[in-house]
Amino acid sequence: MSAVLPTSDTLRAPARAPLPWRRLADGVLPFLLPAVLLALWFAGAERGWISPQVLPPPQYVWETLRDLAASGDLWHHVSTSFTRVGVGFLAGTLGGLALGSAMGLSRRFEAYVLPTFNALVQIPVLAWLPFVLLLVGIGEPLKYILIAKAALVPVALNTLQGFRQVPGALREVGQVYGYTRRQEVLDIVLPHAVPTLFTGVRLGFTKAWLSLVVVELVASSEGLGYLIVYGRQLFQLDQVMAAVFVVGAIGYAIDRLLDRFETAAQRRPGAAR
Repeated sequence: MSAVLPTSDTLRAPARAPLPWRRLADGVLPFLLPAVLLALWFAGAERGWISPQVLPPPQYVWETLRDLAASGDLWHHVSTSFTRVGVGFLAGTLGGLALGSAMGLSRRFEAYVLPTFNALVQIPVLAWLPFVLLLVGIGEPLKYILIAKAALVPVALNTLQGFRQVPGALREVGQVYGYTRRQEVLDIVLPHAVPTLFTGVRLGFTKAWLSLVVVELVASSEGLGYLIVYGRQLFQLDQVMAAVFVVGAIGYAIDRLLDRFETAAQRRPGAAR
């Protein structure tokens, strides 16, 4: 039977519940700036401050978005992009967790790999495009590889950081209790690394989503990025703005979902905060 190690939570005073008005303000404030920008957009379009050739009126963008949804084109492009980012993000996350864990558990492996890894991560995704294109062609594997690379970097680095930030005193206590290497990792390292791991996953998704749009802009015939390029080529800025809105809304929604998973993981028993 393993002993229960002390954590920093035992030293903290219980947090006071926020007042109702403060909870309401916290829920409203994030939407204040978008509402102001939308109002300025409406006012600029109505009063002629902004040329429709530069920025189409909001009602045009809404009508285009509604037409794309009604015709089914929007859902086709969204599902294509979701498939690409899902495969690439999953592959990059698993690879990043494995690489970051290996470096976090072995100082020697970290010394061999981390300098080269830090050098390679400075190269942007678009710079890898010609090389990957020569290897796998312009098909779907090209998108998967570039999206996976984008997701792998923050996941690996945050996993390494999470493993390294475990207090040395807790490791020493584990040694006193006779913990095996496996017990030390499962009972000491992982609970304290959970917040940093989830931060890496959220950053990984952000990078994967941005890379998806970039890849679809330059090497695709379907997807949300292609929808933006197609609208630009036809000078249909209302379609461009509609696609940009969908990209932002989906990215924000998934980031909020990952944030809820992170909060739930931090609240579970044994997770360090």
